[in-house]
Amino acid sequence: VLSFYAGICSALKLTVPSHTIHGIEGQPLHLSVDYHFNATASEIQIIWLFERSQSNPKYLLGSVNQRVIPDLEYQHKFTLMPPNASLRINPLHLSDEGNYIVKVNVRGNGTIAASQKIQVAVDVPVTKPTVHTEPSSGVVEYVGNITLKCTVDRGTRVVYQWMKNGKRLHAGPNYIFS
Repeated sequence: VLSFYAGICSALKLTVPSHTIHGIEGQPLHLSVDYHFNATASEIQIIWLFERSQSNPKYLLGSVNQRVIPDLEYQHKFTLMPPNASLRINPLHLSDEGNYIVKVNVRGNGTIAASQKIQVAVDVPVTKPTVHTEPSSGVVEYVGNITLKCTVDRGTRVVYQWMKNGKRLHAGPNYIFS
């Protein structure tokens, strides 16, 4: 897993995945976060926020010294188990796609803080494809054309690929794709 660090200059290092995390609609998703600091802490605060593009970040939940403070609207959906800063989303919905912001504050002699963003994409499993034939009666060799139309009811990032005898078909005089 590729990771990057924030707060290198301070005494607090916050590590999150550096790539987009893909989750499956209806399934749980774990956002893994790790932090380290080399100071004496009297108080550790963890805050999770969520933002979609063109909207202000929303508070999801947080903790102070291992006591979790949920937003009542989301208390059954998000789980935080301090001192671990990782977030569990269960179940994942399409509306959960966006940026999750984690912020860690450590108070000792002074306060040190670090925050990071994790981008989440929600995938919907592709349903079994349906193929329709027009005309449904078929065609006579060398006389007519036939149209095959493939559709799926649900799915994100769907890519269609036609094959004949296990080999990919390409556009040409005999095949037109639209």
